[in-house]
Order: sequence, then structure tokens, then C-alpha cells
Amino acid sequence: MIVGLILALFLLVLVFLAFVGYKMVKPPRFVGEWTPRELGFDYDEVTIETRDGLRLSGWWVPNGEKTVIPLHGYTRSRWDDVYMKQTMEFLLNEGYSVLVFDFRAHGKSEGKYTTVGDRELIDVLSTIDWLEKNHPEKAGRIGLVGFSMGAVVTIRALAEDERVACGVADSPPIDLDRTGARGLRYFASLPEWLYHLVKPFTKLFSGARELNMLEYADRIRKPLLLIAGEKDPLVKVEEVREFYERNKKVNPAVELWVTDAPHVRTLKLHPEEWKVRVGDFLRKHL
Repeated sequence: MIVGLILALFLLVLVFLAFVGYKMVKPPRFVGEWTPRELGFDYDEVTIETRDGLRLSGWWVPNGEKTVIPLHGYTRSRWDDVYMKQTMEFLLNEGYSVLVFDFRAHGKSEGKYTTVGDRELIDVLSTIDWLEKNHPEKAGRIGLVGFSMGAVVTIRALAEDERVACGVADSPPIDLDRTGARGLRYFASLPEWLYHLVKPFTKLFSGARELNMLEYADRIRKPLLLIAGEKDPLVKVEEVREFYERNKKVNPAVELWVTDAPHVRTLKLHPEEWKVRVGDFLRKHL
């Protein structure tokens, strides 16, 4: 009887861990109602087919000759009104064309599971493919502005795709395991130590590969602006600084801006300074 109880308890624990892992890689879809027309710009609804066969939903807002692609974070979408809406408005007012989309398994895009930065690189590269095919005149100089998960993809794209000229990475997770553990506490009020038991299930469901973000610090030689917040509960400034110091050895065009903000909240708390710094960076390098 005792053996039976132990076995039942073990199975309950496994089911619980699997459930938590499933919820981590299948976030609720965030869909809003506003459109770029509210910002004073006409736009087209677009569908982007990824290199691995998914259909991403997005907006194309033609404006200037150069294009910037804003990238949202985990659990959010292009409708995010904490940083995405303000970023789009800023970029459009600065005279850039904007191509924005929902990552796989987010917003209105296809995809069953998120891989939190792994296969999302495919989404960005496929979006650039779409831009080159449909609007080649706007694809000569491309910049990325990514937040959290989008910042991870920004960093990876700078290393992986020659078409990306420069990138802004706001609140980029560098140690993905530590950020994942903190995320359990931040998103689900669960203890951080549980992450290492949940992680195998997230990989089982999503098929995501392990990412070592510090390896990209040795590969990037393009303009990169890193933004980190001292009150960020998910990404520690020290981790972003380690990436910066390592990248600086091979990349004179990397910059680090440390603020007093929580995760992806620098734009919200210091909007004018964010716009000046990001605006100057894009004008200089794009």
C-alpha cells in the first residue's frame, strides 16, 4: 500500500511538472484592437510564410526608405501597449517603414508552441525574406528593435543574417536558464528551483534547442545597443554587462545603457531619453 501511495504521488508530481512545462511553452495569445491607423498611418495586413511552413500575421506600414522591425517579447504580440505601440509610433514619426508581426504561437500567428528565442529566429529571417520579395526598395537597410525574447532574437539575427544592419536589444535574457527560473516565480509564483524539473518537459513539448547567448558575444561585429534595467526581476544587469564586456573585445560598435527600470519598462519610465538614445543609434547606424 505504501508503495502504491508513493507511486501515485510520483505520478501526480510528474503530471504537475508536465502541466507547468506545457503552460510555459503555450502562453495565452494576446490580441488587441488598435491598428497603425490610430497612429496616423495607413497599413496593410500581411501574412508571412516562414521557412518551416508557418503563417505569421503582421502589419506592413510603408513610410521611409529604411525599414525597422520591432520584435515583441514572450506572452505578448504586436498589440502590446507597454512598449510595442510606443515603439511603432516613434519609428514611424522618425521616418522609418515598419514591418511588425506576431512571433509563432503568439497573437494571430500560427504555431502551437513557443521556443522562446530558438525557432523565433526563423520568424525574423522569413520576415526579411518577405520584405525583400515584396518591397525590395525598402530592404536595403534593415534594423531590429527587440524586447526580452525579441531582444534574444535581435542578437542572434545580427550574428546570423548579413541583411540586418544594426539592432537594439532591450532587456535581453543572456542566461536563459536563470531567466527561465526567475520567470516561474514572476509569471506563476512558483519556486525558482522547480525550473530544472520543468525544463525537460518544455523541451519535450516545443522541441527547442539549448541556446548559449554568450557565444554570440564572440560573433557580433555590427552596431548593437543593449538596454538593461536595475529593477528587472527576470534579467540581471550583471548578465547583460558580461555579454557587453565580451562583445566589446571584438565589436567597437556595441553600447550598453543601464537604467533603473524593471523588465522592458525603460521606454515607459523614461520615454524621452529612450527615444533620444535609440533614435540617435538608428540614425548613426541605419
